This record gives sequence, structure tokens and C-alpha cells, in this order.
Amino acid sequence: MILRILPLLAVLNACEQPDETVTAYATHDGVYQLSTLDGVPFPAQATIDLRVTGTVSGQAPCNTYRTAQTAPYPWFTLGPIVATRRACPDLDAETRYLTALATMTIVEAANDLLILSNEAGESMVFQASP
Repeated sequence: MILRILPLLAVLNACEQPDETVTAYATHDGVYQLSTLDGVPFPAQATIDLRVTGTVSGQAPCNTYRTAQTAPYPWFTLGPIVATRRACPDLDAETRYLTALATMTIVEAANDLLILSNEAGESMVFQASP
């Protein structure tokens, strides 16, 4: 029985793909804090968490969110963003954050910075969380 399983395990291991998403390039613990949105300091707290391969999650100004991200680095393509639905005084900032995040298509991870951008020239700069 074991001799039959070994070849199957070898095939399964050969099929595993290395992580080519931004998760493999994230620094520190993979959690970043938004610093600027389109070059302007962001007025609220928002994070992006890249620790789980194929998933982007985090804390927007009011709610937690999660989505899929499987594009190979340096591309950044998100699936539909699912978020909790709590109200707070920062809902405008949250809407701007999640709307901008959904439009980003390119990612660059360098040292403590994570920079998301798109062809329209919009950008989000994140700093690694301490």
C-alpha cells in the first residue's frame, strides 16, 4: 500500500506551485498601514494584510475586509471585496480606501514600503506596521 502512495505523493508535490503573488515579496510580517492615497496623507487608519497567499485582507477605517489576489508579482488583481458593515465617523474615508484599492493593478514591495498603483496614475503608499 505504501509503495502505491509514494508515487502519488511525488506527483502531488510536483504540482505545487511556488508563491508568485505579492505575499512572497512582502516584508516584515506582511501587514502594512496606509500612508498616502494619491500623494495625500490618508486621514484615517487603514491596513492591508498580505500574510496569506492568494488573499488580501485588512482593516479599513471602519470595517474589516477580505478578497482574493492571485496575480503574479508585480501585478495586483483583486476579486470582489467583502467587508463587514459597521458604521463609523470615517465612512467617507473607508469608501475612498476600498474604491481605490479595487482599482489598483500594479504592486511594488521594497523594504518597508508597499506601493500600489494603476495606469491612471493613482497610487496608494503603505508603510510596514511596526
